Amino acid sequence: MKLIQRNDGFDIKFDNLILFTHKTMEPMIFIGSGFEKMDMYRGNFDIEDNLYSRLPLRDYNIISDDESQIEILFDNLIKMTIEEIDDKIHIKFEFKDKSFNRFWIRLNSFKEEKIYGLGEQMSYFNLKGKKFPIWTSEPGVGRDKSTYVTWRSDVENKAGGDYYWSNFPQATYISKSGYYFHLNSTAYSIFDFRADDYIEVEVWDLIDSITLGTASSLKETHRKLTNLLGRPPKLPEWIYNGLIIGAQGGSKRVGKILKDSLQNGIEVSAVWSQDWCGRKVTSFGKRVKWSWEYDSTYDPDLKEFIKNINGQGIEYLGYINPYILEGTPLYEEGENNGYFATNIDGGKYLVDFGEFYCGVVDFTNPEAFEWYKNIIKTNLIDFGMKGWMADFGEYLPIDVKLYNNNQAKIEHNNWPVLWAKCNYEAVKESGNLEKIVYFMRAGGAGSQKYCALLWAGDQSVDFSIHDGLISVVRGAISSAMTGMAITHSDIGGYTSLFGNVRTKELFLRWTEMAAFSPVMRTHEGNRPEENFQFYDDLDTMKFLARFTKIYKSLKNYIKYNVELASNYGIPVQKPLVLNYEDDEIAELVDTEYLFGDDILVAPIYQENSDSREVYLPDENWIHIWSGKEYKQGNYEIHAEIGYPPVFYKKDSNYSYIFEKIKDINN
Repeated sequence: MKLIQRNDGFDIKFDNLILFTHKTMEPMIFIGSGFEKMDMYRGNFDIEDNLYSRLPLRDYNIISDDESQIEILFDNLIKMTIEEIDDKIHIKFEFKDKSFNRFWIRLNSFKEEKIYGLGEQMSYFNLKGKKFPIWTSEPGVGRDKSTYVTWRSDVENKAGGDYYWSNFPQATYISKSGYYFHLNSTAYSIFDFRADDYIEVEVWDLIDSITLGTASSLKETHRKLTNLLGRPPKLPEWIYNGLIIGAQGGSKRVGKILKDSLQNGIEVSAVWSQDWCGRKVTSFGKRVKWSWEYDSTYDPDLKEFIKNINGQGIEYLGYINPYILEGTPLYEEGENNGYFATNIDGGKYLVDFGEFYCGVVDFTNPEAFEWYKNIIKTNLIDFGMKGWMADFGEYLPIDVKLYNNNQAKIEHNNWPVLWAKCNYEAVKESGNLEKIVYFMRAGGAGSQKYCALLWAGDQSVDFSIHDGLISVVRGAISSAMTGMAITHSDIGGYTSLFGNVRTKELFLRWTEMAAFSPVMRTHEGNRPEENFQFYDDLDTMKFLARFTKIYKSLKNYIKYNVELASNYGIPVQKPLVLNYEDDEIAELVDTEYLFGDDILVAPIYQENSDSREVYLPDENWIHIWSGKEYKQGNYEIHAEIGYPPVFYKKDSNYSYIFEKIKDINN
């Protein structure tokens, strides 16, 4: 690092990058005060800021400048200390006046800069040109203000969302210029990439520090970032045996769906029943009874069912989240022991989850954390589950009082990480790490090492750009650039509202994509009876059987790439630019992905379409269905249902596996 002084200011250079420029009339740091208004309605947040002041810090005094440390005092208000530690650059801030509560810092940029990451962003891969608040929440329905579904959801549920709404936003990005930026704060922040010549990061708190890393290549920058954030455990061996069938309604119904699936040739690794602890029906649809105890009156045959399917080599998965339904035995136990977050006065606090109310387990209380961890061990693991959906995490209200006395608005973005850690420790301490899998939709900085499997959340059951099938691809490749290495999604989506229902075509196209992902899993959705289900259609059962066989044939390839993810942080699904960073077209491709290094997948994401344009980077590519060879370029690829645009490298060590896929039948 180097400080370069000029007449009107200075530059701060790291390797060959000038990341900060300070000028008297164009300062790099601002400080101010404001008062925010945050209203939550069922996990959806309406956030407004009343800004009182924003002061540019123009004057500066260089306290020290040597090879090991740079110290600069701005306007006698903020001291910035820059140190290079190992392969990271640590920038620490010391605030002389603690009465301020807003902070802005600017980094240099340019119009053509390509910026990726910020957690799981479902709408845009290249972030340049847009503004992204970082606040974990429900992702919204439709997430597009121009659509009927979003408008209707806004009007009726305050839940329509927008392009930046995300279960898993994270204050971390990678620039293709050769650096990563990580904000060491969980406060509400805004990353503004709209200006041509600078990036502005706004934080609603007085931050402690920023971490930067530079490298000569995008891959090396990404590797350094995963060194910082952590890497996931491996997936269990059984997961590669086929489909995880999502079904509910009791073991008799689930057993019939499983039997029919097996009889029709579907390869099955597990069944996932979210209503193992009972059911609660609301106007939204069929929901789970959040009691986290086996309900023998609802499903008296469940224990025997688990025993029987285990005998067939099939595992059983369940469901849990970090909230407990009022009036249940576990709620009473938690309430009596003071394990829930309270209102500001220390009284009872309940969260409205849509026609039922729950307590918030306070993970900042060590005793509550251990209590909930033991619930997972006893009620899920000891019960016989080999995995579960670890749902939610993004609902922490900002008006609760927590055991550690931190403001809830500061802990809010960290809550999914604490929830992930609780699951991780329960699995590890019970000796089941890499034998059990739990999948999560919410996350933040630190989730990378605690969560082996991300799931894309509750997409709409349609082909919409911001909330349908293709949003899963953008979510996967953006989270990949933020260190989340293993992802998957609900086949066919989840959210069905206002006449928007899943079609057979959508399910088939989603299945095609899921076969070329780390995990295949179906979901019946929030309104199962109104939406297309694979087990109601014989042709779809045969179709699904073929693609589960394709997935299973890729076992060794997927397993190898999962090991790379766990050992080195290399994402299983990744953007083309991560492997082809000198390719200016690949920089912006966000409707295709690499599955490992050797397979390129370009899902059909438009309704009633049997072809699409595909970009292939500089390799010799083999079309997996026809065997035709392609070189670099743009091609219009015919893709009738059952034959999505998928290619593999001609010189791949796994060619002997790939070339057999075209011959796999039902």
